[in-house]
Amino acid sequence: MSDLKLSLAMGNYDRTRAILDGRVKIDGVDPVPMLLSPEEMFFRAFRHQAFDISELSLSSYSISVARGNPHYVAIPVFLSRAFRHTSVYIRTDKGINKPEDLKGRRIGIAEYQLSANVWVRGILEEDFGVKPSDVIWVRGGMDTPGRPEKIKVDLPSDLTIEEAPAGSTLNGMLAAGEIDGFIGPRWPRCFAERHPHVGRLFADSIGAAEDFYRRTRVFPIMHVLGVRRSLAEEFPFLPAALFKAFNESKRLAQDALADTSATKVTMPFVEDTLNRAHALMGDDPWSYGVQGNAHVLNKFLDYHAAQGLSPRRVQIEELFHPSTLEAYSL
Repeated sequence: MSDLKLSLAMGNYDRTRAILDGRVKIDGVDPVPMLLSPEEMFFRAFRHQAFDISELSLSSYSISVARGNPHYVAIPVFLSRAFRHTSVYIRTDKGINKPEDLKGRRIGIAEYQLSANVWVRGILEEDFGVKPSDVIWVRGGMDTPGRPEKIKVDLPSDLTIEEAPAGSTLNGMLAAGEIDGFIGPRWPRCFAERHPHVGRLFADSIGAAEDFYRRTRVFPIMHVLGVRRSLAEEFPFLPAALFKAFNESKRLAQDALADTSATKVTMPFVEDTLNRAHALMGDDPWSYGVQGNAHVLNKFLDYHAAQGLSPRRVQIEELFHPSTLEAYSL
């Protein structure tokens, strides 16, 4: 029998490259890979179920699970993880000097339910006492006017959410001082262009993230891998085969990164940064699987439910295919 030809949407990462170039095979699968941006992948996956296998937003997927009968079932392959202290941008001329100063401010967001925004709101409330209802949220496109939520959300009544004015972008509003800040996974263009009055709330974002990790042991998860639920039911080998292949692809990327003969990424201080991460987080800081990540997933699911995004608190076991919750050993 020939291998299953399945569409595969994922980001262009070192940890997925061995699957893309064929060095790592997915048992029983002949993949048709597509390297897409998160925005395009998630919109097409959640609106149109466009792919057989797809990287998924953890937040959008959790909403679909809580509502019942999701089109995809996840595998604990965490293709995107990030400390989100880098994700809060402010006008530096508006008297915002600490997180508590965000209360009463107008803060731009592209979508309320983005995984990065769930993490930031949870951290702001838990560590600094800034509740989502303390902020005026201004929703819109970053560089293009207008942006729909990729999945319908029913939000708590105590939130204040405004739509950006017609024809306006969040980047333009931040640059003009029409909003006080921005929260999101991508930096606003005016920050990248070094606008004199746009900066990060956490100026030492690495130090803030390291302190957060020491206290919580949480390395935030943004994305999971999903497979069409009907395919997982028809071909029970598929979820475990994907878990196995993506783990091996990540291992090859980590081995390459640790090879100091010549740096594999176009960035200085790679060895020092890698050593710093290992000293803080251990030899496999970007681990896959539920084991070792249950506390991270539980923290996210707590935040997600508390922020009113899930109609009920989802349990970890509901997220992932049962065959990926355990592994064989020799």
